[in-house]
Amino acid sequence: MRRQNRSRQMMTTAVPLPDLPHLQPKLRMLDREDCLRLHRASCEILQRTGVKVYSPAGRELLRRAGAVIEDELVKIPPSLVEAALASAPSSFNLYQRGSDQVALKLDGQHVYFGPGSDTLRYLDPRSGSRRDYKLADLADCMRLCDGLPEIGFVMSVGIPRDVPTERYFLYQFAEMLRHTTKPIVFVCDGAADIEAITAMAAAVAGGMDRLSQYPNLLLYSEPTTPLQHSQEATDKLLFCAQHAIPVTHSPAPMMGGTAPITIAGAVTLGNAEMLSGLVMHQLRRPGAPFLYGHGVHHLDMKEMISVYGAPEFQLARVLAAEMGRFYHLPVWGYTGHSDSKVVDGQAAADAQFSAMVALLVKTNLNHDVGYLESGLTNSPEMMVLTNEIISQSRRFAAGVRLDDEALAVQTIHEVGPGGEFMSHAHTLAHWRELWLPQVFDRQRLEPWQERGSQDINARLRDLTIALMEEHQGEPLAGSVEQELAAILRS
Repeated sequence: MRRQNRSRQMMTTAVPLPDLPHLQPKLRMLDREDCLRLHRASCEILQRTGVKVYSPAGRELLRRAGAVIEDELVKIPPSLVEAALASAPSSFNLYQRGSDQVALKLDGQHVYFGPGSDTLRYLDPRSGSRRDYKLADLADCMRLCDGLPEIGFVMSVGIPRDVPTERYFLYQFAEMLRHTTKPIVFVCDGAADIEAITAMAAAVAGGMDRLSQYPNLLLYSEPTTPLQHSQEATDKLLFCAQHAIPVTHSPAPMMGGTAPITIAGAVTLGNAEMLSGLVMHQLRRPGAPFLYGHGVHHLDMKEMISVYGAPEFQLARVLAAEMGRFYHLPVWGYTGHSDSKVVDGQAAADAQFSAMVALLVKTNLNHDVGYLESGLTNSPEMMVLTNEIISQSRRFAAGVRLDDEALAVQTIHEVGPGGEFMSHAHTLAHWRELWLPQVFDRQRLEPWQERGSQDINARLRDLTIALMEEHQGEPLAGSVEQELAAILRS
């Protein structure tokens, strides 16, 4: 019974703050001149150095638009970049599964969070063991995400090893559709995969036209750093543009490995790669929805790993947010990840750092909640912990009101010297606006001991398992399930 009650408690949301002006903390680094300098440097790379485009369809679009083509090398003039930036929408929405109800407003202001994709290892909360994923683990994680209020969208979290290897992307997507109504950010291999995945999404939406009008999905794709667009990635990018399926074509330069060792150099390279993808995307269909972003990491020169829990990584996130605002595009981001191998103090510190940066700079769609071991392991307990951290950080980022009601001068006058505020109507009206933890413990020592002396890890384990076992999302219609099964068999 204790577990069930705690599960229900986790699925409640905080009382929203009144819709009044707040003084909000801010984190800014670049002014307009700084943004222009970085933009011009990226444009120089595209015009002088160029990018390799291995897709004939992508090269043909660029050739017709006036780019210089030298075999597979394409040199893109700044005019094409400016035209793409002018045609790309400054905002778009993602919708609840099979509905016209807006789930996420990607407008440069709202900030949302979700898990990552395709980790190799699963940190099982029931056994504590680290093992390969099974399809049932994905179902557990999707139910968990569906029940966590700060998780606004889902990704596939891990690679299931009990389905055909060449088709696991399709099984992942079907499992996500089955167990949550939240929007899906998906990854896939090539043209055949994305056609099958959009067919599944269209079956749920009520047809391809309706899916384009009310998209419940967004493709996460990547160029190949430095300065390459594979045929598979470009074909997916152009498919999404054609069908108005939202996409982020987000490069992942690694400082000291596939990118310059300096943060500014790596960001300039990533920005150039992103812009070159945007040009092709907008040439295919002007006005198609596109999410700005790049995932600049750095190579730890001691351990030779791509680092997530680092100040340099977060500085790159700030620069991405600043450039997204400069371009008037919503921004792709990262939160809730760690290089730690387990859910410990290091993991919590990394999650807190990344969540606070995302909320202060307003990166709009933030993935990788639950990542451990530099993205090789996913932990459901880390997802629950980060949900709590995001909630706490969101309250801080919301700031403080300074209207008459908040200043409470009349209330202070009514209570007077030596009085008490607990029973006053002002307190009763506003106490729920204070942030209340769901996982963190504020009891005194004696009652905490009387209730079992559970530390944070024990509470996380109990809450995680309870949500996985008890939370049930809205099931798909039987006819839709039949369509998914037919697509998976084909």
